[in-house]
Amino acid sequence: MAPKRPTGAVAFPKAVEHLAPAKVDPAQLYAALDLGTNSCRMLIAQPKGSQFHVVDSFSKSVQLGAGLEKSGRLSRSSISRTIQALKVCRKKLEKHEVKHMRLVATEACRRARNSRDFLRAVRREVGIELEIIKPEEEARLAVISCAPLVSTKTEQLLVVDIGGGSTELVWIDLSSVPPIERPRAIMRLHRGFQNADSPFPHAKVVDWISVPLGVATLKDQFNDVDDDSARFALMSWLFEEKLASFAPYANDACREGFQIIGTSGTVTTVAASHLGLRRYDRNKVDGLRMTSEQIDKVIRNYLSLGPEGRRRDPRIGRDRQDLIMSGSAILQALLRIWPTDRLSVADRGLREGLLYAQMSVDGVLEDTVP
Repeated sequence: MAPKRPTGAVAFPKAVEHLAPAKVDPAQLYAALDLGTNSCRMLIAQPKGSQFHVVDSFSKSVQLGAGLEKSGRLSRSSISRTIQALKVCRKKLEKHEVKHMRLVATEACRRARNSRDFLRAVRREVGIELEIIKPEEEARLAVISCAPLVSTKTEQLLVVDIGGGSTELVWIDLSSVPPIERPRAIMRLHRGFQNADSPFPHAKVVDWISVPLGVATLKDQFNDVDDDSARFALMSWLFEEKLASFAPYANDACREGFQIIGTSGTVTTVAASHLGLRRYDRNKVDGLRMTSEQIDKVIRNYLSLGPEGRRRDPRIGRDRQDLIMSGSAILQALLRIWPTDRLSVADRGLREGLLYAQMSVDGVLEDTVP
């Protein structure tokens, strides 16, 4: 399946706070649910200033896309697991009396032949409506959620969102934007990737791509390869091949002004491993900048541990040991071909983008971009 490259949701504050106030007015609550190929995740939040407080959350590995690469369909067992998780989400929405919500599905539902049947089952058994969003909107929301992490020194930016079934990459030129305005220029991309008519200094989207390979689908491509190191090398090679037409400047001159921001469970897990965290701490991971050497060291350690060692590593866990290697293969391929030796870690993504978008449209965020 070839990468998709269509052409060009919606405004955005500076950061996310995860400490909810004691009493919350239900009328002020917003929810965002992201049903991906591997995980079902939801946030319920209340706007505060230019940020938001997370009131409740949910995250579970449902493996909705298990076997999709081979069959082209969502399996009965995957659908059953996902519906049970969605019922938990519905109870949380009812408990908090949430009125403003956006509940979306991504690559697995975009690709599955029986996705309409699945959506009908969710409507009937869970009582919620899921919306399948297009790759461009998924990419835009991920980019906007990362805006607070954009350095004022950045002239060329690559935002990478490594999902379960696909990987979105957006290449942005900020060289014509005054340095102090660069994070805000990223926020303005809620207008779309084609924003040349904006009266404000604007970020130019040079190129973007949605590669139909994420941590789950890339792993499934090489299930028949027994050797751990060989499988990793093949995964990294295949992903790099998919980026043949999405190449950076050949010139190394922009290295100093180039920034990569990575958002995914892979990136945050690698960061937690680098920091040696016994227990995951978002405050230490979100915004961390890692060198390519530090990332390579973590990945080499994953390989030396082998499958069983990765299962026993509390920072990875039994259910992610295979997925962390396919995600690491994607990460390694990106760092090989893009002219930078650092990566900024983002513990944020589609859910945060969905929340920012809803709140901005309703005008409940302060200091947002018009």
